[in-house]
Amino acid sequence: MTTEAQELSAPLVSVASADAVLRHPEAGEHLLTAMERERAARFRHESGRIDFTAGHLLVRLCAARLLDVPVAGLVLAQQCPDCGLADHGKPYLPDHPGVHVSLSHTRGVVAAGAGFQPVGVDVELSARGGSLGSVARRVLAPAELALVEADPEPEQAFLRLWVRKESLIKIGRATLDTLARVDLSALPLAVPSGAPLRSSWEDLHLLDWTDPEHAAAVGAVSTVPPRLVELAAAG
Repeated sequence: MTTEAQELSAPLVSVASADAVLRHPEAGEHLLTAMERERAARFRHESGRIDFTAGHLLVRLCAARLLDVPVAGLVLAQQCPDCGLADHGKPYLPDHPGVHVSLSHTRGVVAAGAGFQPVGVDVELSARGGSLGSVARRVLAPAELALVEADPEPEQAFLRLWVRKESLIKIGRATLDTLARVDLSALPLAVPSGAPLRSSWEDLHLLDWTDPEHAAAVGAVSTVPPRLVELAAAG
């Protein structure tokens, strides 16, 4: 496969502020299914409802770009593989079974991915407290924990590993119970601000990005190198 063909078939990953997604000319809450609107209405705070809505719209924008189809024609669904309920679980496009999608949202920032190969994405705000002490020792391999504790910015080092591991969960290569057995210590922890870092682990390709505008860490993983695209104006 040529380089151009590989780029065209690569999973698309995008990150944007929730407000920017909602301002996108092709997006709107009218695109949500009845189930999505019901789930959005459950959030106690308006900010949570906005983040949820923006994430579910951004993943549609990614899939529409991938398929070169109008975003209004895409239906997004979810289903839990454990309980079978349709109000949570892995997202998918019922009308496009050959397309894999993933989404993530945090306070004011959302990320999404779509590809013809499995893809997982995660986004977390850089400013978060207590992560190292409360979570790291339960989800990091011993070599990873040693690297994080020796890093001059241990919280940021942990956050980089966390978005990578969350992405692995999204792609089905790990679970919360097995994260400590996944050792990513061979990958670099330093990610230049505003420029994506590409690396490999086993048969997977990882894309790491530190988004300075949104003060967020983004991680994406797929069996082919993901491509970072801008689908919403900065905001």
